[in-house]
Amino acid sequence: MGRSKFLSMLLVFTIYHCCVTGLSVKSIGGQKRKLRSEKEIKWLFAEWQVKYDKSYDTSMEESRRIKIFKDNLRYITEHNRPENNHSFTLGLNQFADLTTEEFASIYLNSHLNVEPSSHASDRYMPKEGEQLPNFVDWRRAGAVSPVEYQGNCGSCWAFSAVGAIEGINQIVTGNLMTLSKQNLVDCERLSNGCFGGRTSSAFQYVQNSGIDTESHYPYQGVRQPCNPIKESVVYIDNYEVIRSRNEISLQKAVSSQPISVSIKSNSTDFIFHKKGVFSGRCGQKLDHGVLVVGYGREDGKDYWLIKNSWSTFWSENGYGKIERNINAPFGKCGIAMNPSYPVIDKPYRLYGQSSKTIQKMPLAGA
Repeated sequence: MGRSKFLSMLLVFTIYHCCVTGLSVKSIGGQKRKLRSEKEIKWLFAEWQVKYDKSYDTSMEESRRIKIFKDNLRYITEHNRPENNHSFTLGLNQFADLTTEEFASIYLNSHLNVEPSSHASDRYMPKEGEQLPNFVDWRRAGAVSPVEYQGNCGSCWAFSAVGAIEGINQIVTGNLMTLSKQNLVDCERLSNGCFGGRTSSAFQYVQNSGIDTESHYPYQGVRQPCNPIKESVVYIDNYEVIRSRNEISLQKAVSSQPISVSIKSNSTDFIFHKKGVFSGRCGQKLDHGVLVVGYGREDGKDYWLIKNSWSTFWSENGYGKIERNINAPFGKCGIAMNPSYPVIDKPYRLYGQSSKTIQKMPLAGA
């Protein structure tokens, strides 16, 4: 690598770091200054475009996106100033050229509601004197598949439901199978595919029809005609909703299995969450499905550990920590308002060539 190319890359890295964190650097003369010129921001935007493979059809559209990028960068930089003393930091990610309104129209789910009371259960109602674990992380138990990206499709409901099914299936069988989100997007007809859905409908579909593997029915990020041919399918026996809808019951549930939840997520704070326990603004209504895969405590704050479907670029490699045990009826971002989970009493897998010939058979040793 030539010296000039190396120095150019070093300068770009320095600008990126300082613009995002709000730090200053020393100029050649030794005087501290903020890197905030229009030229420098354009350099940073160009690097961001390369990293996230972003391009625009017209110069007018690109100018508009630079302005939005600049506004988001300004917000992130201000938030991250040390004197603001936040418990979490923000950072640029693939959404930096979107307004919160645009983000919501692409990625969030306007169809989320509190799940039907007919499936309400006291299975995870804490008992008097019961001691729950202080720390849970289902990733360490091998019950969580890798983080993926839902793309420009409002399919968070499918990712949340599938993650919960993968978790309980691994807990019951000892085998982690990565299951098909696309199977639900295409075939679960009570939901709206890329335009939103409900975890309850997803669970009901899997109870009746089973769910295929990711390798056989890979994710495309658009709704397609349903493929009836299944390779190896996991069933569930039922699904339940936590009746009490509070953080203590959710804690007991998460100590037993990964749990699907709906949260309020449409805020700049949440969209650009990078590190630490999130305690910022959440949005006004339930609009996003995620999976709670654990809980714990960090830097004096209790947290929920969630698996998101916004790629590994969001927060900490796709996982985020949300403040836990706060003085609010349904927890931070409404996380305890809509928790649900699948039930597997005896593991089954589906064998056969098509939906007309398959048989539901118990796994060996079940």
